[in-house]
Amino acid sequence: MSSQPIGVFDSGLGGLTAVKQLRSIMPHENIIYFGDTGRVPYGNRSVATISRYAKQDARFLLSHNVKMVIAACGTVSSTVLDLADVLPVPYINVISPTAYAAVQATKNGKIGVIGTRATIGSCAYKKEIEKIDPNITVIQRDCPLFVPIVEEGFISPDDEIAKLSVEHYLSDIKACGVDTIILGCTHYPLLKPVIGQYVGEDVKLIDSGKETAIYASKLLEREGLLNSSDAEGECAFFVSDRTEDFTNTASIFLHSNIGDNVERVDIWTY
Repeated sequence: MSSQPIGVFDSGLGGLTAVKQLRSIMPHENIIYFGDTGRVPYGNRSVATISRYAKQDARFLLSHNVKMVIAACGTVSSTVLDLADVLPVPYINVISPTAYAAVQATKNGKIGVIGTRATIGSCAYKKEIEKIDPNITVIQRDCPLFVPIVEEGFISPDDEIAKLSVEHYLSDIKACGVDTIILGCTHYPLLKPVIGQYVGEDVKLIDSGKETAIYASKLLEREGLLNSSDAEGECAFFVSDRTEDFTNTASIFLHSNIGDNVERVDIWTY
């Protein structure tokens, strides 16, 4: 059993949806979160740049003696394929557990995948789904406006900006008759009520943060690394830009106030 923290990183704030799920599933675990808010977004950058950023993010987490690294970022998960090879601790990305959950959920064999341009361009979810079941049809769509919409707080089912954006990006997927949609960016679960309202209650929405947290729990248990303490786990938050901006928006993702529990770091030194 290990009281070492779980390390989670993302290009910005979206990975907090994964932290929320980790805290719900494993309330005794300590968590170190790094949001690369100074270099967000990753989704429109080259693979070489994304790889360099991701490895710096992981090295920062390792400096805090984490027992596991989670890339709570669809862009990193889908484009940086060698990260596990350079880490001395277990590593999880969001692709495999989420794709598996989607395959288990679909009844008609039609799965939609939405994500950043980099995630969709990599076809990582499509490849993983087809590896599990080659008979499944995968319809992909990049939704570049969803991240800024979420970070600006336009997430209400009644918000016209959110509703118009969801209709714009998801009309083709809806027309194809999918019964399952992967929310392939950790920002997107905050738009779940808007997306669900548009596609209908019969369409299953797969939350990549939730599925990754479930898989992380199983892996830690298998490796004998769960925290045996009965105390509630602690979370520490780090960013690469203004702490004020992070603190103000984090409550939207976590549904709780983190107060002053956030520090700025110079990620370029890692």
